[in-house]
Amino acid sequence: MLTGSIVALVTPFTSQGNVDFAFLEALVNWHVEQGTDAIVAMGTTGESATMSHDEHVMVVSAITELAAGRIAVIAGNGSNSTSEAVHLTERMSHLPLAGFLNVNPYYNKPSQCGLMAHYRACCEASDLPQLLYNVPSRTGADLLPEQIAELATLPNIVGIKEATGDISRVAQLRELCGDDFILLSGDDPTGCDFMLQGGRGVISVTANVMPALMKRMVTAALAGEADTAHNYDQQMATIHAAMFVQANPIPVKWALSLMGKLQPHYRLPMTEPELAQQHHIEQTLKQAGLI
Repeated sequence: MLTGSIVALVTPFTSQGNVDFAFLEALVNWHVEQGTDAIVAMGTTGESATMSHDEHVMVVSAITELAAGRIAVIAGNGSNSTSEAVHLTERMSHLPLAGFLNVNPYYNKPSQCGLMAHYRACCEASDLPQLLYNVPSRTGADLLPEQIAELATLPNIVGIKEATGDISRVAQLRELCGDDFILLSGDDPTGCDFMLQGGRGVISVTANVMPALMKRMVTAALAGEADTAHNYDQQMATIHAAMFVQANPIPVKWALSLMGKLQPHYRLPMTEPELAQQHHIEQTLKQAGLI
């Protein structure tokens, strides 16, 4: 349940800034229909950084209810504050989750000792499996393979979402952490090659707008069918690029609004894309046949 085509799900909002549960339900049902293997709820793409703890837990709980066992749900539980990460983990541990996605503590730049203590505290807060999440472009700190290998010795740490885009890390992590450690790509442009090198899935932004094609690409890559996987990936290449013309999730929410999947509302400090980027996203979706 922690492998395959996993969507980093957006959180729809109303014009008043509240969670739009009608659109959220439609998105969950769409991903079930399109064959997505799992949903990450309240990750970076879900705008977790701008949500209160009560809202965070409410959205994750709602997604598990909407999923109703039809699709696995992974909950973001990370924070730059260990006490907050532990609190979120404890509050969600009773939910029917496949596991947690725990981002490297951002801004603080903790020492190796601090990292171990942080993740140990999160592991002690729940028996559910936890995935590390390495995204130095957002956190300001890179979890190096040697650090990841040490963290992998902690109870419940079963894998990592690796979002550096460095394909060479697949072999390094496989050697250091063993075959059972789950390696997931968190970088859409390199996700296909990541899996062909030994990764076991993706946690994808692009899957928000092209879930069926992403599932086909992941299936082919995991089967070692390189030509087929690269063909599917090439069909998504312009979407991969368009989804990062500004900070995630600004472009993907704008794309989904053009597709009629939600309204283009964000939580400050996130705002809608600039006009030139709006036009670029629209043209890319048209060329891909999505609108």
